[in-house]
Amino acid sequence: ERYRQAYVDYKTVLQIDNSVQAAHDSVNRITRLLIEQDGPEWREKLPDIPRVPLSAQQHRREEPPSAEVLQARAEKAARDAERKAEAQFTALKQEGNDFVKKGQYQDALGKYTECLKLKPEECAIYTNRALCYLKQERFTEAKQDCDAALKLEPSNKKAFYRRALANKGLKDYLACSSDLQEVLQQDPNVQEAEKELEEVTVLLRQSLANASPAKPRRTVPITEVDSDEETTAVTNTESSCRGKDIGVNLKPTDAYEFGQALNAARCSRNTAACADLLASTSPEMLPQFLSTQLDGHTISFIMQALDSHLLERDPNLVYQHLNHLHTTNRFSVVLMLLEKDEHRHMTQLFEHLSAVECTEFTKNDVQNLANKYI
Repeated sequence: ERYRQAYVDYKTVLQIDNSVQAAHDSVNRITRLLIEQDGPEWREKLPDIPRVPLSAQQHRREEPPSAEVLQARAEKAARDAERKAEAQFTALKQEGNDFVKKGQYQDALGKYTECLKLKPEECAIYTNRALCYLKQERFTEAKQDCDAALKLEPSNKKAFYRRALANKGLKDYLACSSDLQEVLQQDPNVQEAEKELEEVTVLLRQSLANASPAKPRRTVPITEVDSDEETTAVTNTESSCRGKDIGVNLKPTDAYEFGQALNAARCSRNTAACADLLASTSPEMLPQFLSTQLDGHTISFIMQALDSHLLERDPNLVYQHLNHLHTTNRFSVVLMLLEKDEHRHMTQLFEHLSAVECTEFTKNDVQNLANKYI
């Protein structure tokens, strides 16, 4: 029961070989006895514990951890890092949102950029940062962030809308209009997009008008006459066609011949002849034939011909023509420049086509196609 000397001996043993479990157990047991015997100052009453030379120490070397242990440690470390990164990301995003509410867009930009370093595929951060760029009129950077968001989520409505605003700032009104139409196709109730589309359509018309080369003025000879009758020169193509019976080539072989035939029908306002021309034309060839002469009046005239004459005869051919017509070059530009009456003709055609019972297409097919026009 010489506990102090026993304690020193056991501690010395453990210096020599730390793996002796009996020595560990005895140290713990004697420690409790010494505390009961000598109180809190029990260590002060111990004899000195001798230092064992390194040469006499026989500590068991730890075996290297197994592959399973290493994998478990790595997985735990990864989970811990992921939780930490997620907490940091959430905090940064909230700070960025708070800065946006306060109108501190530059500070918000910094927070969103830090978010993207942690989670570079988070779509919402790109659209949030795009908003900050828009507020600072940094339209190129805003467009780039919207492009990145749409790569991650190709149907992201917010990305389309903010890219439209960026394109508007860059004066790319055609791209702006296309993005706004995409927004309205997804959700026709977005009033902001509808107002922006009206405004950008006006801007697009102005830009196209400014970009068009001025037509050279024609010199009109003036001849004095003795009589009181006034002479009027007829200069426009449509007026010069009046009263003439112009034949329509119903079997054109190329775009030029098709254009001549279509112009002849338009000139005489002969929608029946136009319908016959379309009936003899392959729908797949229509975009190629129209590529060089597409304008709003042409589209409207074709719509009237399809509705008035061809729909009753062959509704599937009408559907096929409409299914290919919208792929014509510059179609989206021309579509935006249509007048109200021309839009009305188009809407009327799709309403009539939707009411037709046909085995080749469904009412839903017609609706989906109408979304590309209306």
